[in-house]
Amino acid sequence: MADTTGNTQDLGAKDGPGPQPRRSSWRYIGPGIVVAATGVGAGDLVATLIAGSNFGYTLLWAAVVGCLVKISLAEACGRWHLSTGRTLFDGWASLGSWTTWFFAVYAVIWGFVYGAAAMSSSALPLQALFPSVMDLEYWGMACGLVGLVFVWFNKYAVFEKVMTVLVGVMFVVTVYLAFRVTPNLGDAFAGLLPVVPDEKDSILNTLGLIGGVGGTITLAAYGYWVNAKGWTNSGWMKVMRLDNRVAYLTTGVFVVAMLFVGAELLHSANIALSGGDQGLVQLGDILDDRYGTTTGTLFLVGFFAASFTSLIGVWHGVSLMFADFLARRRGERQARADELASGRRERSWTFRAYLLWLTFPPMILLFQDEPFRLIIIYGVLGAAFMPFLALTLLWLLNSSRTPREWRNGHLSNGMLAAAGLLFLVLAVKQIWDQPWSEFF
Repeated sequence: MADTTGNTQDLGAKDGPGPQPRRSSWRYIGPGIVVAATGVGAGDLVATLIAGSNFGYTLLWAAVVGCLVKISLAEACGRWHLSTGRTLFDGWASLGSWTTWFFAVYAVIWGFVYGAAAMSSSALPLQALFPSVMDLEYWGMACGLVGLVFVWFNKYAVFEKVMTVLVGVMFVVTVYLAFRVTPNLGDAFAGLLPVVPDEKDSILNTLGLIGGVGGTITLAAYGYWVNAKGWTNSGWMKVMRLDNRVAYLTTGVFVVAMLFVGAELLHSANIALSGGDQGLVQLGDILDDRYGTTTGTLFLVGFFAASFTSLIGVWHGVSLMFADFLARRRGERQARADELASGRRERSWTFRAYLLWLTFPPMILLFQDEPFRLIIIYGVLGAAFMPFLALTLLWLLNSSRTPREWRNGHLSNGMLAAAGLLFLVLAVKQIWDQPWSEFF
């Protein structure tokens, strides 16, 4: 994406000489791959498949717009970290104590429920691949424990390499499937025209597809991964922007490929998928029947890669955010970018405590019905997070907290405002749709 600050040469506005800019180069790419891998989970793939099965190629444009929206949000997170040397939570804390309370409640409840969902999602393809080995709950526990051990004992550099390999698996599988179903390129190009299907709730479904492309809290974690990579100042800004484009180009490939599969394989045959991650297991069976065992198995391998990258991505990225949150609460004031780059955060007891919280308590949910009221609160907090992120970034990047050179320009303000409005509408809908009468 273009330079969204809108500042090309404002030398008199700089708060002092900045670091020497680094040449943007593909060899630096890393955090973008991580955020793409973490953001595109099984739920995103199911949502895109269902959009393709219901509307064909009509909403292809919405998937592309979703990627552009997330590019702007991730770029804003990275720009805050690099231009200020402060973390995003440090910025949030400067806006008032309400942000601290929101994040604290969100991190505890969201982490508990998401932990179970991530383990279950990673377990589904493994159980489908090896049905006689053990039950789904035990596959889920195994995935959680492997994620825990991996993140506990490895620094960011190893984590990034493993995520890159798994993204490669996802890329090969999704692109192979897109070619295998022989997409109608004429209809696909027509789907780039912004048309809303003439059906009930089609506008909300369209907004939901835009908002559901590639990540929620993982977007906020992007700045933390940027610092963990060793990028700690504005000299890395060009590199970060290239990295961010790569992230959402990769995300776009995943989403468009799965929409092709939904449009050609499901829409044309009038096949309806189940909601939730179980729909991907169902798709594996359909591919197995239509194209043979090899294709069905390959898809399940890609399904596992998508789910497990989301698991270890959250285990690492959100644990970094939680460790930073507690450090700020304890009154630490050192340069947080350098702290993240040093790897000390990944070895801290706070990082590992949240890792344990993501892994062990959620295992209870694998063996029993989900707690109804907790799921409703989880849904409300999850719906509120994205407008919270977009609107606080608008606040931070238009204020004196950000060096003048790196504050928002008109394009960035427009994109963040549009994102905030989009996610606010989706949040209101999701909160409205909760079964409140059964809650009380």
